[in-house]
Amino acid sequence: MLKLSMLKPSPNSMTVRIFLRASGLPYEEADVWGHTRSPEYLAKCPAHMTPLLETAELPKQAMWESCAIVQYLCNKHGLSKYYPTDPAKRAMIDSAMFYHTGTLYPLIARATYPALGFPAYPGEVGASDASTAEKAKAQKQAEEAIAEPLNVFKVFYLGDNKFIGGSSPSIADMRVASTLEFLAAIDYPMPAWAKAYIADMESALGKAYLEPAGDVRGYVQYAKSQKK
Repeated sequence: MLKLSMLKPSPNSMTVRIFLRASGLPYEEADVWGHTRSPEYLAKCPAHMTPLLETAELPKQAMWESCAIVQYLCNKHGLSKYYPTDPAKRAMIDSAMFYHTGTLYPLIARATYPALGFPAYPGEVGASDASTAEKAKAQKQAEEAIAEPLNVFKVFYLGDNKFIGGSSPSIADMRVASTLEFLAAIDYPMPAWAKAYIADMESALGKAYLEPAGDVRGYVQYAKSQKK
């Protein structure tokens, strides 16, 4: 039995939650909100991160990082439907996930975390002693910068396909779509193609997508209501 420690409002956790539901693998899920710095959790995950996958088969019985988790599970269980074994096709999935993690997600985090009440990363304006105006300016700059990498996914990774994986969702699609859910926190003007992309994910994966998405969407709406 796989055990997943997760945070319901997190798109990082949402990625693995979608995958586990879609794959049909047996698992149990635990919401660790407020417990990721407990001695018990730190003993398993000194990085105090989620999602955390636990299974006795791993060298240290646990691992974190959403992309690494879904890659491992696909490799372990031969789930080429979500992670193709062809080297060229797999390279595109990997490239999309790395580009997401290294370029798109940091911008979305800087733009949305303040609205969601999440802490900013150390070393960034949002976590500094800068004035409220300077923090707001940095947040706006991050929001404006989202358009470029977002368009890269449209023109390069999607192209004429419905999904990054082609005609059906891949683990890269699960990762990217989960992140796009956070843009509602700042009422980002989502391009029509991105709205259609999320709708296609919902249609293709059904409850496997909608149940985890419901938790993220619920938190986003809650956070927005607290700002009024």
